[in-house]
Amino acid sequence: MKKTIAIAVSGGVDSLVSAFLLKQESQVELFGIHFTTGYESHPVDIPCLSRQLGLKIFTVDLSEQFTHHVVDYFTHTYLSGQTPNPCIMCNQTIKFGALMEAAMKRGATHIATGHYARIKPDEQGIPALYKGRDRTKEQSYFLAMLTKPQLQKAIFPLGEMTKQEVMALAHANHLSPPEKKESQDICFIKEPSFSDFIVAHTKEDTFQPGPIVTPAGDILGHHKGLHCYTVGQRRGLNCPGPAPYYVKKIDMEKNHLVVGFKEDLLESHFTVNQVNWLLSTPLTKPMTVEVRIRYSHKGETAQITACNNGITVALNQPQNAVTPGQGAVFYIDDRVIGAGIIQ
Repeated sequence: MKKTIAIAVSGGVDSLVSAFLLKQESQVELFGIHFTTGYESHPVDIPCLSRQLGLKIFTVDLSEQFTHHVVDYFTHTYLSGQTPNPCIMCNQTIKFGALMEAAMKRGATHIATGHYARIKPDEQGIPALYKGRDRTKEQSYFLAMLTKPQLQKAIFPLGEMTKQEVMALAHANHLSPPEKKESQDICFIKEPSFSDFIVAHTKEDTFQPGPIVTPAGDILGHHKGLHCYTVGQRRGLNCPGPAPYYVKKIDMEKNHLVVGFKEDLLESHFTVNQVNWLLSTPLTKPMTVEVRIRYSHKGETAQITACNNGITVALNQPQNAVTPGQGAVFYIDDRVIGAGIIQ
């Protein structure tokens, strides 16, 4: 059966080159799909993309879904004292959720994006998620909450390429993306800081200053409101000491900002919930994996064990700033075997 692929085009070079590569394949039908979030600073020049690619490109308005699944999730998680990763949620609920659904309604059997990740069949022939070849750009971390059914319909044309190769191919084929800048991590924040965005978006006026305390409860100073801080933060604390202080914990119940020295941020155990398990067999006994606790984390060997509320993680070497709300992604070699949200 001939595939009909919807290529998600953002206006950047990665999705432009992805569409160009897919057009070279004779056994596929192809059309473009672009979505709006309501947070764009300017519209993307879709006719420019359509002319360059010779493709019909549909535009769908996903602003309501984006606000609910991504922006509201971001603010609610921050207000609960955690630090979310909205890109993980956007991939799961928008790009491979609402956008995929819109593409299927237009006849697509698969959806492609410009992510630097790979999909290969596992031992049962089921599509599995792997790291991209370009280790400086690879984005499997952001895709690790995609479900098995979502992965079965996903295509990543750039998975075997480096960013340099993508740029060279674009130049050689006179592909000129209308969006010259790389997309930023959090596309919907235009305010100077996360805290400014949260205040503006929630109209919340109950943020109160409170004490900055040590783990022992000694008061060192006062914070401006807990929405202004995240675990691991050093700047902006204004607490003199024998060494720099870092945020260790955000205690919403007491309105306390708990700080410590860098060594106090080391953690060797944590739990994750909202687990997305990608192996065909359940986690019934302890397993040794590599875990990444944020996108920039190089990874650390750990033993994972199933528990009633998700998965417990025991790190071989304690890691700095294990942050509640961030994604923990589990790998065996290059394969993503599961992920969840740090508690």
